[in-house]
Amino acid sequence: MDSLLLALSKLGDPATLALMLGGTAAGVLIGAMPGLGSVLAITLALPLTFVLAPEPSIALLLGLYAGSVYGGSLSAILLNTPGTPQAAATVFDGYPMMQRGEGDLALGWATVASVIGGLISVLVLIVAAPTLARFGLRFGPMEYFALGLFALTCVVSVSQENLAKGLVACLLGLLVATMGQDPLTGDVRLHFSSFDLMAGIALVPFLVGLFALSEVIWRVAERHAETVEIKGRTGFRFPPLRDMARRWRVFGKSAMIGTWIGTLPGIGATASSMVSYAEAKRSSPNAANFGKGEPDGVIASETANNAVTGGALVPTLSLGIPGDPITAVMLGALIIQGITPGPRLFVENADLMIFIFVALFVVNLALLVLGPLLGPVFARAVRAPEPVLLGVIVVLLGIGTFSVNYNAFDLKVMLAAGIGGFLLRYGGFPLAPVVIGFVLGPMIEQSLRQGMVIARGDFTVFLRQPIALTLFVASALFLAWSGWRFWKDWRQARQGRG
Repeated sequence: MDSLLLALSKLGDPATLALMLGGTAAGVLIGAMPGLGSVLAITLALPLTFVLAPEPSIALLLGLYAGSVYGGSLSAILLNTPGTPQAAATVFDGYPMMQRGEGDLALGWATVASVIGGLISVLVLIVAAPTLARFGLRFGPMEYFALGLFALTCVVSVSQENLAKGLVACLLGLLVATMGQDPLTGDVRLHFSSFDLMAGIALVPFLVGLFALSEVIWRVAERHAETVEIKGRTGFRFPPLRDMARRWRVFGKSAMIGTWIGTLPGIGATASSMVSYAEAKRSSPNAANFGKGEPDGVIASETANNAVTGGALVPTLSLGIPGDPITAVMLGALIIQGITPGPRLFVENADLMIFIFVALFVVNLALLVLGPLLGPVFARAVRAPEPVLLGVIVVLLGIGTFSVNYNAFDLKVMLAAGIGGFLLRYGGFPLAPVVIGFVLGPMIEQSLRQGMVIARGDFTVFLRQPIALTLFVASALFLAWSGWRFWKDWRQARQGRG
């Protein structure tokens, strides 16, 4: 109790509170700018940690972390481009809601889902951190490979209208992910005699080009045909309490998926949002509406990716193993402060741990206020004349993409991905499977090859691992269930035509 009171007193310090809330607001703004992201937000704040005490530094970093993850949903909904890779799945249903005239409600759902996901992850972090950390350590290459295969079943969920084209798009994403150096041997693949391609394709310019720039090109191409008129309000509106209560299962399941995947080192929020989206589509009574503006899709994505914030801190704080690239930067910030994360951190710095728990809890609550304040700022942007809006978007995309690595090649990647995304749209290929394949490809390949080295080339060893076998069985059951539903829908459609 004394430690809790001490943490609250430190958090109540005006300077610490201002840094935390200011960091949260700045994180929302940076996350909403396409091409920037959580890693950049925290990296920019690292110099401040040299001159600040541990508590204010941690409060600032936690605010930037949670705020930037949430901020990606703003541009995902309003501009059809994920401000951060974590919000890639939010685009699938958030932007259709915007086109339908429910952009204000989509922002409300994203905010509520982000807060609920973040708060649940904090509670899990407080109650079950040691257990979750031990469970995460049990994941080796074989378990990661099985998890990646399970996540690939997302392709079935987001490609119901044309499964063949969805599979082709997923294979394209997997192919692009193999460009660059081999993760094990160091051999260079698919570089086409280009020095820049030897390093592979970065996630940020690829996503920005595939979603945002292709959308710009698509709108320009339709300029003389039919323009999309956005109807309704584009401000901010909280969903009714009755609708939120009716969707408690989606909130709870997505939060647990995000927290669990967050505890697995190296996976991150992008994969968790994809897995959560697929599971929500599988189990939702509104599955047919996914991809057309279904709130459950926004809830699943935003609840899961914000739940990762608490889950990723489990291995970071208790074991010194970063849960994702963002917490890897935060790990460095803690070391700068002379704090060594690990098992003894809970004993030697118990007051600091409680401060972190309380600060992360308050940061997530602050999003309930900052969301309604900052959301409409971006919502007003879509009321500008379309040529002006498209021009501003292209400039922001270029600045954001270039500022990540200060590499002009990233702009070329963005342009190529934008043209490729436009051609895929024109051919009727869904973009979501491309992202799924690109994001999960490196993890699946590396885990498979590492596992085969451990197993001395005997794949049956994978099937003898309990966790991996469970995930394999879950993947098979999901595919069988999806195939049965597809056959049932096809049969009903055929009978209807007869």
